[in-house]
Amino acid sequence: MGDFCTNRDANLEACTCTYEPCSRKGLCCECMRYHLKLGEVPGCFFSKEDERSYDRTIARFVASNS
Repeated sequence: MGDFCTNRDANLEACTCTYEPCSRKGLCCECMRYHLKLGEVPGCFFSKEDERSYDRTIARFVASNS
């Protein structure tokens, strides 16, 4: 599905996710759908420090932005 994303290269340049084996890098709509399905928030919504924890929970997101 994501192989046809016309914005993938531009998205990759701005992607802050450090999880390298992720197949959704640069495919923001797929990333959002994946994480929301798991009750999570994508890594790009977190600060650099919080993103590196790989804790994508909504609770972590709220706590890190309080």
